[in-house]
Amino acid sequence: MEIIILCAFAFVAGFIDSIVGGGGLIQTPALLLSLPKVPIPTLLGTGKIPSLTGTSVAAWQYGKRVEFNAKVLVSVAICALIAAYLGAQTVSLLDSKVLKPLILFILIAIAIYTFLKKDLGNSVSKEISENKMMIYGGLIGLVIGFYDGFFGPGTGSFFILAFIMVLGLDFLNASAYAKVINCVTNIAALSAFIFNKQVLYHIALPMALCNMAGGLMGSKLALSKGNEFIRQFFLLVICLLIARYAYEVFIKN
Repeated sequence: MEIIILCAFAFVAGFIDSIVGGGGLIQTPALLLSLPKVPIPTLLGTGKIPSLTGTSVAAWQYGKRVEFNAKVLVSVAICALIAAYLGAQTVSLLDSKVLKPLILFILIAIAIYTFLKKDLGNSVSKEISENKMMIYGGLIGLVIGFYDGFFGPGTGSFFILAFIMVLGLDFLNASAYAKVINCVTNIAALSAFIFNKQVLYHIALPMALCNMAGGLMGSKLALSKGNEFIRQFFLLVICLLIARYAYEVFIKN
């Protein structure tokens, strides 16, 4: 029964994550609540397998419709991969609770900015040189990649907003880039969890199939609906993330 419930949450997580990220908002709490006696690093490692499979399917769907700049993509991916691996190795050493108030503040600022700026991500907002895109993208990959390996929830949403605000992409292209980079960070983090034997495969593999199905459905819907739909979905996920972190900061603790 626990596996069936977790598979249902994995499907929803894959659907949401494929559009604007934030699948960890659904999947990570489901694992924590369903398996309270399992160490948190093991639960995070278990969740990385379905996250990777669902994100990979979504990235493949976007890749058929979006033209990537290979140099920018590789530079961001390399930085994010290294940072995510370091973040996953650090998760057992640091208390993630210290990050939650800061993340809550950042999420509130993101929600207000996105809501007020109606044209955010509706089109490519600025043209910057390829070299600058590689440098700025690399810095984005380092910061958000480390966060993904260390904690995770909301990584896709953070990547999308960073790609829009810093690199000037629209929501559709930012989502496509975010999916590919998120695959890389998931691989890096998962390799660390596997090395440390912190994965429950009998739970992760069924969840992976359901996350893939959700990712396929969500990415097709995002591609057909376009930028405004993704923007609205992005706002919804950010609000859910705010509610989740507010609960953990002000009530749970």
